[in-house]
Amino acid sequence: MLTFNQYFDKNSDLRHLANPNQKALDSVFDLISLERKNKKSGYYELPFEQKALQESHAYVKEKQFFLDSVKNIVIIGIGGSSLGLKAIDGLLSHLPARKKIQLAFLEHTDPIEIQKSLYNIHIKDSLFIIISKSGTTIETSSLMKYVIHRYGLFESFEKKSHLLFITDEDSPLYLLGKKEQVSTVGISKNIGGRFSVLSAVGVLPLMLLGYDVERLLEGAAEFEKNFFERKEEHLLKKAIFLAKNRDRFPINILFSYSSVFKDFNSWYVQLWGESLGKFDIYGKKVGLTPISLIGSIDQHSFLQLIAQGLMDKTITFLSIHQAKYIEPKIPDISFEYLGCTDFVNGASFAKLLNVQQIATMETIQNEGIPTDHIELEELCETNVGKLIIYFELLTSCVGGIFNINSYDQPGVELGKIRLREIFKILSKA
Repeated sequence: MLTFNQYFDKNSDLRHLANPNQKALDSVFDLISLERKNKKSGYYELPFEQKALQESHAYVKEKQFFLDSVKNIVIIGIGGSSLGLKAIDGLLSHLPARKKIQLAFLEHTDPIEIQKSLYNIHIKDSLFIIISKSGTTIETSSLMKYVIHRYGLFESFEKKSHLLFITDEDSPLYLLGKKEQVSTVGISKNIGGRFSVLSAVGVLPLMLLGYDVERLLEGAAEFEKNFFERKEEHLLKKAIFLAKNRDRFPINILFSYSSVFKDFNSWYVQLWGESLGKFDIYGKKVGLTPISLIGSIDQHSFLQLIAQGLMDKTITFLSIHQAKYIEPKIPDISFEYLGCTDFVNGASFAKLLNVQQIATMETIQNEGIPTDHIELEELCETNVGKLIIYFELLTSCVGGIFNINSYDQPGVELGKIRLREIFKILSKA
């Protein structure tokens, strides 16, 4: 179960904005319902369709003998092709069903990171998964070339069994996979990379790692169904508050109270930033700047700025219900000169972290800064599926209010064009 608490109205100056009228709620809901009906993005259908599950099961059945020997899975992809998968594995890797498979990511063209990521990776017990909507993203294509060359993956049919492509149907990478007889799974072109984790992009690798992907999708489906049955109105209220206050509060902070959220925070930053930083239909630049923090660590770096810096931020706290984590505990030990710290003696570290989060949240609220809080009762596939679709729907709602296309990234494409131009100039020099 997830609980959602909003405290936007703690500041009396914001109360009229924190509680939009029914007409405003209906307007945003109708906008998103129409977007879903018109299939503006295919992510709305992912929790309910069987395609990813069926193709993933088919791949596992066909390659079962080989997969039994796999000790390393290397994901070659960037941005939406890797962040969602990394986020979910980071949240769920403590589960007993998680297989003892090392998961490595090749995302970066940094030569030091490439060598580090592939250290002790041998072809005999490794599966290399190339994930890209087209295959033409320069980081992914360059890293793919390097891996294929380094391990001779195109040299024989046996070596090709160590490769898997996940890409858009009929994309250049899809066509290459079919030509070279590499196992290839296609996804709909109508699913943007940063919204793709509930497709085969995430489902197939997560299945290989041992997770119950059916429960992941069921959790997402349950939350989305409730949203479109008007049982999750808090999401609409939050979207309206953030969008209508974008000039006053242009920065949105996700303050997550557990280190397991580190990669999830990175997924959120890409989802939020790349979806909402756009020209609107009137040619005006709009957007909300995402920042990710981990508590309690970042209380000692960023909290000062939040509490007494410019009042231009909203904060979403994300945490796990700590009652079940009774170990380890802080020993009941006293040291001379350090007696002021003894008030936590005997308490669990989970309790300390929980109280730190409460104290931080109340400190921020007392400064009149808008906050809300999402708490997961436990970290399991069902709840993670709900969390993923919650942030995707929230992004769509804010983008709809902004009058933008939340699903393209023209600014990123401009950077890719400029990269090609510079390389051509340098090659002639």
